[in-house]
Amino acid sequence: MALTLVIGPKNYSSWSLRPWMLLKHLGVEFEELVMPLYTPAFASEIRRYNPAGRVPVLLDGKVHVWETLAIAEYLAEKTGRGWPQDSAARARARTISAEMHSGFQTLRKSCPFNARAVGKRITQGPELRADIERIDHMWRETREQFGQGGPWLFGDYSIADAMYSSVVLRFRTYGIDLSAPSSAYRNTVLSDPPLLDWLRAAHAETLRVESIDSVG
Repeated sequence: MALTLVIGPKNYSSWSLRPWMLLKHLGVEFEELVMPLYTPAFASEIRRYNPAGRVPVLLDGKVHVWETLAIAEYLAEKTGRGWPQDSAARARARTISAEMHSGFQTLRKSCPFNARAVGKRITQGPELRADIERIDHMWRETREQFGQGGPWLFGDYSIADAMYSSVVLRFRTYGIDLSAPSSAYRNTVLSDPPLLDWLRAAHAETLRVESIDSVG
């Protein structure tokens, strides 16, 4: 399977992280093509691969797949892996992955993705607290119901874990307190070798975006 994943800079592109993590956990070889996000050249260059003008994009020969969940589903079809085998667990995994894809707007705006940053603090208003508490409850409930077979949300690594990987990094950046079960899950994600590889690459990047770096 000769694949290329078109991504943005690793420090700032949360959506790029998700399919990258999934590909790593699936053991699928791929090449990276990093787009110059936050530069004038980005709009014209990305449209060579995605008419919607956004990263990430998965290139599989003449097939171009964009939008993170669409990429995840495509990879699940290609490999036969990615979702839990049990139908109830699979339904829950799809549900919470879709919730991540479309929800938590306050978290996204208040806690911009900044992978290499730690120790930042922000004011947690009621809408942000509601997003945090919803995610905390979701992780705890999912682990209690479906996570007995391993350290991930559904025991084994799944698309749902890839979808929430950037949330874990947001919580790390802004020092968000979580319940003990959710903290344990966060620590599992933060010790994951592919994620550590992503963080090392993010630290090596030279791009700085002041509007993001100045938050917190």
